[in-house]
Amino acid sequence: MSIIKPTRRGLLRTSAVAGAGLAMPTIFTGSASAYMNEPTGSSVTLGFNVPQSGPYADEGADELRAYELAVEHLNGGGDGGMMNTFSSKELKGNGILGKKVEYVTGDTQTKADAARASAKSMIEKDGAIMITGGSSSGVAVAVQALCQEAGIIFMAGLTHSNDTTGKDKKANGFRHFFNSYMSGAALAPVLANAYGKDRKAYHLTADYNWGYTTEEAVRESTEAMGWETVNAVKTPLTQTDFSSYIAPVLQSDADVLVLNHYGGNMINSLTNAVQFGLRDKLVNGKNFEIIVPLYSRLMARGAGENVKGIFGSTNWHWSLQDEGSKAFVKSFGEKYGFPPSQAAHTTYCQTLLYADAAERAGTFNPCGIVEALEGFEFDGLGNGKTLYRAEDHQCFKDVLVVKGKENPTSEFDILEVVEVTPVEQVTYDANIPQMGGPEATLGDCNPGA
Repeated sequence: MSIIKPTRRGLLRTSAVAGAGLAMPTIFTGSASAYMNEPTGSSVTLGFNVPQSGPYADEGADELRAYELAVEHLNGGGDGGMMNTFSSKELKGNGILGKKVEYVTGDTQTKADAARASAKSMIEKDGAIMITGGSSSGVAVAVQALCQEAGIIFMAGLTHSNDTTGKDKKANGFRHFFNSYMSGAALAPVLANAYGKDRKAYHLTADYNWGYTTEEAVRESTEAMGWETVNAVKTPLTQTDFSSYIAPVLQSDADVLVLNHYGGNMINSLTNAVQFGLRDKLVNGKNFEIIVPLYSRLMARGAGENVKGIFGSTNWHWSLQDEGSKAFVKSFGEKYGFPPSQAAHTTYCQTLLYADAAERAGTFNPCGIVEALEGFEFDGLGNGKTLYRAEDHQCFKDVLVVKGKENPTSEFDILEVVEVTPVEQVTYDANIPQMGGPEATLGDCNPGA
């Protein structure tokens, strides 16, 4: 049987038979442009795979809202949102390549196996041409690998682990969200200025790949400026009460607690830390401090007053005053009645970026999408000038350092931006050890047919 085998920059015909992998509903042959789930009708289907249950469900709900808004705008509804500010002007509100955009949804449950099963169903049963979503880096890495096998583009949602575009990067996968390395690089100078260079840190870390790479990034960046790491303890993703993990911090000589937790985990661990009186303690002659490396507005809202004065980093914030951010906040706010989170922002952007790449490439073929996105520079989507780097499919843009407001004006106005870290400060070589070194490669794009 004649099939199409991908090369790094296109398609090559070969007589080899497809190896073991997903059972695909249709195999297209006969032309060099054949690819998986090639749309044949008047519509095209996207797969939105988000946590609708589990510890990251709040993030997933906001991602789904943004996906639905993006589809509305792509199909010509609403006010067009960031399509009006996007530097690329290919999107006209007539779908993608003239086809109406439809979508299916799934619940990742914040579990890799469930997420893969959901994505597999979208590809095999629903004919999804692109899968997107996340909120857990463990989920993102698993689904990205599945999409690579299947020959489907994966536009990652909220995933912050270095691994997604580091040691586990794939040619068919792309990430708009920033990563652990960038958080560490942005936070370290701010923390040194606020708390000094003579500090002892204790890490509590979510026990999966995001927690590991975030701990590593923050440790390396803070130790480089003089901090000492006195302990680092892993905590289960399913943990809800962190009291047993907070108590030992009191017995150490640490004067900083770093919570490498996200979503409901962060809300609960921070609440427990405050209940144990850590923020009121004086250790080593210094006020005890808590750091949350990765913040979101949803987490801050859940933690309430406990976030006051606590530093962290974020990919985007609804208070930004660039034209793209204002357009998105307006569209989202009018539709849903409250401002969007960073999770909503990155998933909306990813949907537009995929659609734009298809328009510029003139095809839904995954290898055409890859070529259109690699090295693509753009503006107007809320983070300033941004580059989709060809070497690892990671977006590079400015990073925000934020902290909890002392006097919030509403339940949504909880974080304030204290520094916009320029992209140059968070840019790194694609082959650094934190990203898997030179052995980590993208491989070839896979059109799946």
